[in-house]
Parts: sequence; C-alpha cells; structure tokens
Amino acid sequence: MLGLLLLQVLASCLWLGHRTPPNDALNPKNPAWICQHFSNSYHYATLYDKDRRIPVYSAYKYQPGNAKTPDAPWFVEPQLIGKNNLKEMERQSVLIEQHKFTLDQIKASQAVYDDYAQLKGLNHGHLSPCDHQDSKENKTATFTFTNIVPLDSSLNKGQWHTYESKTMPKMTEGCTTTYVITGAVPGKLHVSQGRVNRPSHIWSAACCLVGQKTPKAWGAIAENDKNKVENLSLGELENRLTKLYGGKKKVTLFNKACPRQ
Repeated sequence: MLGLLLLQVLASCLWLGHRTPPNDALNPKNPAWICQHFSNSYHYATLYDKDRRIPVYSAYKYQPGNAKTPDAPWFVEPQLIGKNNLKEMERQSVLIEQHKFTLDQIKASQAVYDDYAQLKGLNHGHLSPCDHQDSKENKTATFTFTNIVPLDSSLNKGQWHTYESKTMPKMTEGCTTTYVITGAVPGKLHVSQGRVNRPSHIWSAACCLVGQKTPKAWGAIAENDKNKVENLSLGELENRLTKLYGGKKKVTLFNKACPRQ
C-alpha cells in the first residue's frame, strides 16, 4: 500500500493520520499546522505562516463532485488566537460577538476579511479549491482565509483555473485516489498595508494510485504576475522549489513511492 503525503498536521487529522508528510524545507519561522475542521469533520490540512499571514500549502484528496458551489461566508481560524478550546473555523463576527475576541486578537496571526476587501488586480486564490471537493460541507470548508493567498486575477481566472478544471481531470483519469499539495512561494511584495504577503509563485503537486500499478505523479507552477502555468514532473517541481526556497535544503513533497520523472 502506498504511503504518501501530506503535512505534519496530518498526524493529528484522523482521516489521513498514517500518511508521510513532506520534509521541513518549506517550514516558515512561525508556523501553524491546521486540521481544517468544519461541520464536525476534518476536510483537509494546511501549514500556515503566521508572520506572512498566508498558507504555505494545503494538502487534500482530489474528489470533485456535483454538489453546488455554496454561497459560503469567509472563515477565520480560532486555533491561531492564543489559548482556547475552539477547533472549528468560524466567521470573525461570531468570534467577536459570541466568543468575545477582539478584532486585533484575530488579526495578530492571520488574514481577515478587510485584508482582501480592497484588492486590485488580485483575487482570493484557493490552495485547496472548492471545485476539487464533492460535498457541500467539503466545498464550504475551503472558504477560509487560512486557505487563500492574493493571486493575480488574470492567472486565477485564466491558466491556473484551466489547470484546476481541465488538466487535473485529464491527469487523474484511471486514478483510484489522488493526493494533492498546493502551495505558494512567499514573495517580496505585500498587500493590506504590509499585513499579507503576496506570493511570487503558486504551485501544485499530485500523486495518485492507479489500481495495483506503479503510482503516477506530476506538478505545476506559475509566477504570480503572469497568466502562464508550467507543467512539470514531480522531480522538476521539487527541484524548482528547492531553488526558490534558497537551496539550503532539498524540498521533498511526497515519499519515494511517487515517481519523480
């Protein structure tokens, strides 16, 4: 049985607790490992950078379905607000009105609604996309500020959307289970008066099971100011990320069972 994936937080996420995480080459100085919890269930996992206020990456199972895209509110993550017993993502208004947090307490370690309200030329770029999930609950759980980055509008609506909606279905033909890690490389620019990092690149890697055959894997990367996606092998993507993250430690996203070529 293939032992893949995902990130260190998955050791505590019940549904993928046996999986092998990527190495720590991408870990930021001030990380948070989040089991994304909504409607009493775990849905995917995120490694979050509390200083830059963006996710490093989100890891999930690719399971597209016909459920309608929800008119969901945007959530924040109580787990990032000091010591409390709240495990489920929640609207910031609920945290303020019902749980007596202040807005400053919420903003200290994560992005909030106002950070994305005045974006120009940028969109809410999901790392775990709504359309890669099947149920209403799974889709709704992707609408959290710990799962998005400021993404170039033309890219988000153009070639990155094409990768998510057309390339992924084609690549996963014949796969029984597909695991995905999608991330963002921190950039030198910021939005919201310096509060939120604008990534220089967005990337995605996938590894899938094909019955009892050798698994297959692939990757993609795009600069966050161009409407262009480069399709790569898993090995090529790992090498590219190793350089983008300074080259001090080689990036390894999946274990050796996933082919690099």
